[in-house]
Amino acid sequence: MAKILCVLYDDPMDGYPCSYARDTVPSIVRYDNGQTAPTPQRIDFSPGQLLGSVSGELGLRKYLESLGHSFVVTSDKDGEGSVFERELPDADIVISQPFWPAYLSAERIAKARKLKLALTAGIGSDHVDLEAAIKHGITVAEVTGSNSISVAEHAVMMILSLVRNYLPSYEWVKKGGWNIADCVERSYDLEGMHVGTVAAGRIGLAVLRRLKPFQVNLHYFARHRLPEVVEKELGLAFHASVEEMVKICDVVTINAPLHPGTRNMFNDELLSQMKRGAYIVDTARAQICNRDAIVRALQSGQLAGYAGDVWYPQPAPRDHPWRSMPHHGMTPHISGTSLSAQARYAAGTREILECWFEDRPIREEYIIVKGGKLAGTGAQSYTV
Repeated sequence: MAKILCVLYDDPMDGYPCSYARDTVPSIVRYDNGQTAPTPQRIDFSPGQLLGSVSGELGLRKYLESLGHSFVVTSDKDGEGSVFERELPDADIVISQPFWPAYLSAERIAKARKLKLALTAGIGSDHVDLEAAIKHGITVAEVTGSNSISVAEHAVMMILSLVRNYLPSYEWVKKGGWNIADCVERSYDLEGMHVGTVAAGRIGLAVLRRLKPFQVNLHYFARHRLPEVVEKELGLAFHASVEEMVKICDVVTINAPLHPGTRNMFNDELLSQMKRGAYIVDTARAQICNRDAIVRALQSGQLAGYAGDVWYPQPAPRDHPWRSMPHHGMTPHISGTSLSAQARYAAGTREILECWFEDRPIREEYIIVKGGKLAGTGAQSYTV
C-alpha cells in the first residue's frame, strides 16, 4: 500500500465552514480549448465546498483509505522540523497546491527515496525541481486547465482595479470619506490602452479574449505563435521579443510558466524600457519579476501600479517589501483556488490517482515529467 503526503493551506481562522454563500457552482464540462474537464470515476465531495484547506483534504480521504493507503494531510511544510520533512522520506506520492506549495527541492527529492509521483492540485509545477525529478525517475503531473479561467478572471479584475484606482477609493469609503478628487487623481479608462500578455497559452489567451470587449489594443509575446485566425479574430499584434512588446504597452499581464527563460525577466533593465506609468499584473509566478526592481519602479513612478497574487516564497513573510510598496494591489495566491476551481482540480487530482493506482495512462495534458524527461504539457511549457 502507498503513503500519500498531501500539503494544503490552513483552514479559515474562524474554523472550517459549515455553510457557504452559495448553494451550487456551475458545472463546467468542457474548456474553451475543447479539453474536457476532469472525469474521475466518482467524487466524495459536493462541488462548491472548501476542498483546498487541511480539513477539506481535496475530498480524497474516503477514497484513499478504502484502498488501504495511508493519507497524511498537513499545512506544516517549511523547515527541517516540519511535518512535511518528517513524513517525506517514506512517501510514495506527494500532493501539493501552487497556492501553498510544498517545495520539492533537489535535496528533498534525494531524501524521498520512495517518491514516484509528485502531483500538483492545480496548474504549475515549478515548486518541483524538475531536473531532480527527471534524474530520479519521478512522474510529475498537474491538473492542466482546471483553473485557467479562474486565473484569467483574476488578472482582468486586477487590471481594472489598478487602472481605475479602485482599492484606494474603496478605502476612502471604509474610512467614512467622500474624497472624490483623491480617488480619481490616479484613475484612468482602460479603453484605448495597449495591453500585452507575456505568453498566450490557456491563461494568456483567456485574458486576451476577456479584454477584447473593452476596446483596447491587444499584443502578445509567446514562444509559440497563435494561429492566424485567432490573431485576426482578436486583433492581436504578435511581438518576437518581450522588449519589443513592453515599449508599446500601457498594461502588461504575465501568464508564463517559471523556467530558466522567464526567471527574473522583469528586471531593472526591462522595466526601464516600459512606458512611464505602465502597469504590470502577474498572476503567473513571482520570480518572473525581480522583487526589488518592482519596488524601485513603483517608488520612482516608472510603474504606475503592480498587482498579482504570486509571491516568493509562499507564504510571503510579514516583512516582504511587496506588502508595503506604493500603488500595489497584491492578494495572497488565490486566483486559481476559488471554490469553483477547487471542485475541478480536486476532481482532476482524483482522476490522476485513479489512473495511477489502476495502472492506466494519465492524460497527456496532465503530464509534466514522465519516463525521465519532460513530456506532455511539460514538454511544451518548461525548459530544464
